[in-house]
Amino acid sequence: MDLALPPPVADYFKAEASSETNALERCFADNAVVHDEGKAHRGLEAIKAWKVDAKRKYRYRVEPLRAQPTAHGVKVWARLTGDFPGSPAELCYDFQLGPDGIVALEVHA
Repeated sequence: MDLALPPPVADYFKAEASSETNALERCFADNAVVHDEGKAHRGLEAIKAWKVDAKRKYRYRVEPLRAQPTAHGVKVWARLTGDFPGSPAELCYDFQLGPDGIVALEVHA
């Protein structure tokens, strides 16, 4: 499905499809934070390490399904398939955007 997403969010999902973690630098602000699985990952290096670890651990793919604008960004619901219990699963990616890209991302069921 082709969704109309803000450029940093569209770039995030393009980076998800690739193994190139440096592509995340085009999506996130320098001081961004990602909340996933009960942990906070602050700054670009921590976010890249989170992505590498998650890809290695779960070997997953993401398919964005639908999006809803919010006051500070956009929520995107996506189907994840991979090596984890309950696959496939639908998760919500709650993006907060700023002038330099994604400033916060919370991933939850």
